Amino acid sequence: MGIRKKTNKNPPVLSHEFVIQNHADIVSCVAMVFLLGLMFEVTSKFAVLFITVQYNVTISTHEGLEETAISHFHHGIKDLATIFFYMLVAIIMHAIIQEYVLDKINRKKHFSKTKHSKFNESGQLSAFYLFSFGWGTSILLSENFLSNPVTLWEGYPHTLMPFQMKFYFICQLGYWLHALPELYFQKTKKEDIPRQLVYIFLYLVHIAGAYILNLNRLALVLLVLHYFVELLFHVSRLVYFSNENRQMGFTIWAILFVLGRLLTLSLSVLTIGFGLATAENQGFDLAAGNFNILFVRITVLAAICLTQAFMMWKFINFQLRRWREHAQAQTLKKKPVLSKSKSKKDKANGVNGVNSHGADSPRARKEKSS
Repeated sequence: MGIRKKTNKNPPVLSHEFVIQNHADIVSCVAMVFLLGLMFEVTSKFAVLFITVQYNVTISTHEGLEETAISHFHHGIKDLATIFFYMLVAIIMHAIIQEYVLDKINRKKHFSKTKHSKFNESGQLSAFYLFSFGWGTSILLSENFLSNPVTLWEGYPHTLMPFQMKFYFICQLGYWLHALPELYFQKTKKEDIPRQLVYIFLYLVHIAGAYILNLNRLALVLLVLHYFVELLFHVSRLVYFSNENRQMGFTIWAILFVLGRLLTLSLSVLTIGFGLATAENQGFDLAAGNFNILFVRITVLAAICLTQAFMMWKFINFQLRRWREHAQAQTLKKKPVLSKSKSKKDKANGVNGVNSHGADSPRARKEKSS
């Protein structure tokens, strides 16, 4: 994310600078149009597609003599409209956090350009990871997925989701889609764009793939695990920017990162390689949402394994770079000490030389008198 310079001059309307400076207001107006559409009967049916979660299914359950109705949801093409609306909400929230939190801290700390962009990135992602981790954990606890891991594959396909779970995936897809226009709005440097496009693409592919293939339970567990590790990394980086001597967080993150990759692979192999492979409901049925065939299972496992391998490769390169930088810093600290000690020795030798062979030495005076 580049540094946005505020100027007193008003840029031309609809110019690049005008859109960048006022993109939050423009997006807010677009979102307000959908909200105002709820007030009129003619447009309410259209606006509901964008604002509310679609594909509601009511299931009646009997608990003794009482009958209770529980609402569940499945996915469909109308979800694209809802994802678009919450992508707009993510852009607005991004601008609020940037202007009222991160920009104020940047003005106080006076970071360099490099630290400024990294601080903004970590600040935004820390807020998102904290929110997503807390929300995802509450869903896992309420649905008892952690206490009973068999539910990750038992009863597949999991076409029906509770409201909180479906809304969670809608917001996840909306957030990572909003990251694409933010590359333009935040004036991201050209050298940083490929790196950010890679991880945005990986998030979108994995979340959307799990959502479409009805692997939402496994995806929720893996997302919560992954977001916790990433949250620790970005919080550690924020702490490091405030005080460069505080690097303990990176050490804890490095350990948890490796453990997170092992847990991700273990849960994936357990759920897809063993759980779904031995399930009774085998076959491909697009209408029923059943994708439990060998080709799909191998493809999903291969995608997960390749992604984990890619992340480990990036992690190893990151650690090697940190060790090299630390080694260089240590050598730079030692060089001035060595040069000072050497200069002291040279001065001492010079004084001794003057005393032993100089004009004012006793030997010189004796030679002169003779």
